[in-house]
Amino acid sequence: MRMGIRDAKKRTQGVAKLLPGLLLCFTIAAAAGFLSDHYGGPVMLFALLLGIAFHFLSQEGPCIAGIEFTARKLLRVGVALLGARVTLQQIESLGAGPLALVISCVVATILTGWGLARLLRRSREFGLLTGSAVAICGASAALAVSSALPQTREAERDTLFTVIAVTTLSTIAMILYPIVFGLFGFSDTVVGVLLGATIHDVAQVVGAGYAVSDEAGDIATYVKLLRVAMLPIVVLILAFSYRAASRRAAEESGGSIPSGWASFPWFAVGFAVLLLVNSTGVIPAQGQEALVLTSRWLLIAAISALGVKTSLKAMAALGARHIGVIVAETVFLASLALTMTILLLGHL
Repeated sequence: MRMGIRDAKKRTQGVAKLLPGLLLCFTIAAAAGFLSDHYGGPVMLFALLLGIAFHFLSQEGPCIAGIEFTARKLLRVGVALLGARVTLQQIESLGAGPLALVISCVVATILTGWGLARLLRRSREFGLLTGSAVAICGASAALAVSSALPQTREAERDTLFTVIAVTTLSTIAMILYPIVFGLFGFSDTVVGVLLGATIHDVAQVVGAGYAVSDEAGDIATYVKLLRVAMLPIVVLILAFSYRAASRRAAEESGGSIPSGWASFPWFAVGFAVLLLVNSTGVIPAQGQEALVLTSRWLLIAAISALGVKTSLKAMAALGARHIGVIVAETVFLASLALTMTILLLGHL
């Protein structure tokens, strides 16, 4: 009986310790949502910038534990719930042409990011992070992939930089790409495929597609969802690869080997399982909407927490090479998608 009371007391104390930081992160998330709804603009970017303004709260005080919990644990829950956004049926409905285009562009862009990072003397993790964010779905992919990579202070800084960069570049692409692709005289169908295959964030894909036509908007959204469907595959590959590498390093150094269950990438497995379950149609529309909405708010809160943990001084110290990597990846993706579209035009 006493043991039960003691355990309950510890749990209560644990929740109380997390509460100030949780309230801070979700308050910033709510403020970011308000700004996005009323004034336009990407909610992730608002959350990030507002979070950075409260950086001092991550240095000392009662908010630290809750900020860490939101940036790590709640981030992974939000990533897992992203599986409710896409189904296997949506993938199949696109046919072979867009599927070949998307798979080729995603794989090539991630490998290019890795190569560019090594060429410009950045870490391979930075190349994989930025390459995945550009190739798949912008800020959401950056958060998901960062969860699969080694958790370091540099990794958090790189994640914040990537979110800022892909959001900015995605907004520029939303304005520029419809004009550029229109110069080639493509049909609305082909323009929709190109927009869905090249713009980083879902919101900007939707904005650019429907600015061209309803047909282009519908197709751009489906192609974008196909890119999103690549996320669990990439995250699982990275998570298991780094998990295996950490075990080998521990064995070689004689150190302790991470616990199999503790280091298992459950969030990535959850993403994949939810995608499959969602594909069966057993989740009602209201349930799916609730899962997507919960995922959205958890990710906004997580990016708020990461913003609070990041100083502008540290971001400024990254230099031009960081920017060069992600801009080059963006240009590479657009060029590859355009070239492949011309080659596959009869199959789109």
